[in-house]
Amino acid sequence: MSIDPGEIGQGDRTSPETDAALAALRERIGVAQVSQVSRGGRAIIVLEGLEGSLKTAVIRQLAAALDPRFFKTLTVTPDRRRSSEGHWLARFWTDLPSKGCTALYFNSWYRRVLEERVLGLAEPGEWIRAYDEINEFEAQQRDYGTLIVKLFFHVTEGVRVRRLAERAQDDRAIVTDSAAEFKTSALRAAYDDALTQMLAQNNLRWSPWTVVDADQPAPAMISALTAVADAMGKAFPKELTTAGSVPDRPARRPARMKPA
Repeated sequence: MSIDPGEIGQGDRTSPETDAALAALRERIGVAQVSQVSRGGRAIIVLEGLEGSLKTAVIRQLAAALDPRFFKTLTVTPDRRRSSEGHWLARFWTDLPSKGCTALYFNSWYRRVLEERVLGLAEPGEWIRAYDEINEFEAQQRDYGTLIVKLFFHVTEGVRVRRLAERAQDDRAIVTDSAAEFKTSALRAAYDDALTQMLAQNNLRWSPWTVVDADQPAPAMISALTAVADAMGKAFPKELTTAGSVPDRPARRPARMKPA
C-alpha cells in the first residue's frame, strides 16, 4: 500500500523503502490480530492530535492492516451537550470493542481536556475533574483485559499550516471544523498548554502515551505503526493450534478506494 501524497500533503513524500517498512509493520499487526481474535481479546487504539498531524494517513495504514470484520473506526467530535443530558463519558461506553475486536478512535475522550477545554465547551471544574475520570475509565477497560494504545501526533505550526493549505486545494480531502478552530497562534498556544497537562495527568502504566513527531511523514508513520505492532504483539502473542501450527491470517482485502 503506497502512500497517496493527497493523504499527507504534496510537500510530503515517502520512498519505496518507507513503503516496504510500512508493509512489514502492517503484516505484524495483521498477524497479531489473528491471535487477538482467536483469544477473544479486545483493543482500543486512540489517535489524538490537531488536523494536519497525519492521523488520517495512519488510520488508513491501520485499516489496511486489520481484518475489517474485527475492527471499527470511531470519529469523536467535541461534546456540546449540557451536563443535564448525562455524564460526558456515557457516549463512549456504547462503542467499546466487543470480544475479539479493535476500536480505533479518531480523537477520543481526550477532547474533554484538549479541544473542549480550549474552546470553552467545558467549564474549568469539568475538565479538571475529567483527568481522574479518564484514568478511572481506562483502568476499568484494562481490568477487563482490554489493550489500550494511545498515540499523540505532534506537529509544528508551520508544517500544519502548510498541510492544511494543500489539503484545501485537494478535492479528495476532507477539511474539518477543528482546522479552523485552531488556526490562530493564541489558540495553538492554549492547546499546547492543555496538551502538556494532559500528558502529565494521563500517562499511566496501564495506558501510556506514545508521542509521535509528525513533522516528517515517513518516520512518523513508522513510529506509530511500530507502537501498535509492538503493543499488539506483546498482548496477543502467536498461539499454536492443536495441530501445532499458527492459525492462518484472514485473506487480505483489496486496496482502499480513493475518496470521491
